[in-house]
Amino acid sequence: MAQVKLEQVSKIYPGNVLAVAPTDLLIRKGELTVLVGPSGCGKSTTLRMIAGLEEPTSGQISIGDRVVNDVEPRDRDIAMVFQSYALYPHMSVADNLAFGLRMRKHSPDEIKKRVADAARVLDIEELLQRKPGALSGGQRQRVALGRAIVRDPAVFLFDEPLSNLDAKMRVQMRTEIARLHHRLNATMIYVTHDQTEAMTLGQRIVVMKDGHVQQVAPPLELYEWPANRFVGGFIGSPAMNFLSGQLVQNDGLVLVCDDGETVWPLPSAFTPPESLLARDLVLGIRPEHLIIGGDGPSVSAELSVLESLGNETLAYFQVAGQPITTRSPGQMNAAIDDRLSISISADHIHLFATGAEGVNLQIEG
Repeated sequence: MAQVKLEQVSKIYPGNVLAVAPTDLLIRKGELTVLVGPSGCGKSTTLRMIAGLEEPTSGQISIGDRVVNDVEPRDRDIAMVFQSYALYPHMSVADNLAFGLRMRKHSPDEIKKRVADAARVLDIEELLQRKPGALSGGQRQRVALGRAIVRDPAVFLFDEPLSNLDAKMRVQMRTEIARLHHRLNATMIYVTHDQTEAMTLGQRIVVMKDGHVQQVAPPLELYEWPANRFVGGFIGSPAMNFLSGQLVQNDGLVLVCDDGETVWPLPSAFTPPESLLARDLVLGIRPEHLIIGGDGPSVSAELSVLESLGNETLAYFQVAGQPITTRSPGQMNAAIDDRLSISISADHIHLFATGAEGVNLQIEG
């Protein structure tokens, strides 16, 4: 295993199309780092530059102690698992696993041992004589993982490997990859657009948007202290609620929403810096931190949609013309069009600047 270091690495396509802005990033030895963001944010391009499949426009890429900008992909000591399984259909599973080792002139005994070890780790020993066409999607993805494992590379690269699987199989394969990382203690870089995959797999997460890194942090830090409004809204499902307005002292602190009519009283325990009072900003609060029928200061809103998920209930409202979602444990005894009181948990309020960047003002301060 080895660390991966990017120093001012960028990618600009012809026509001055920015794919990745100059980026500094360190993936530590033995760490599972996830690059996450919406389509077109630059995450796969970043991974492909590390793999050597894309040439960076500027900057330096190091794997271990070696600068690899001018090193061919096959010589970078990496193994890549793609969204498409890329298995040879005419070969057995065992031959698919062994193919790369044969191309590198490993001895037959070494190949046999590595294939057997990978099959045991992934629990695919009984599949070794089958052809890919006789395997399920999950089994094919295990074989693709096995082909990477037998290489014993310094770095594993995953490019949205679970996108072709159904929801149940994605959950199972996420568990397999997490177990694999723990067992191998390998350096892994994983690209996905699915924030649930990112949160459950990553030891650190790199959130990207429009070619720019927005924040790099462990999953819970991202969730609890997003650097800006984009991270707050992208990480977490359902997404963070946002209300635009101004904080004003009026028999206690209140949020006067942009419509000028809706006033949301805030908990007395919430004490933002005075510099943020009477300033246009965006209040962010996660669905589970909005309390229906609580004892604290509240607003009244009409219930528009109710989703009962068994272990929890999602309720949807409109407040000052802006959508609001709440998440409550268990079942909720309410009906559409009921007016319900909603209060805010004091310990989980975020304040963001207005505008495209929308930085977290509490972090900035």
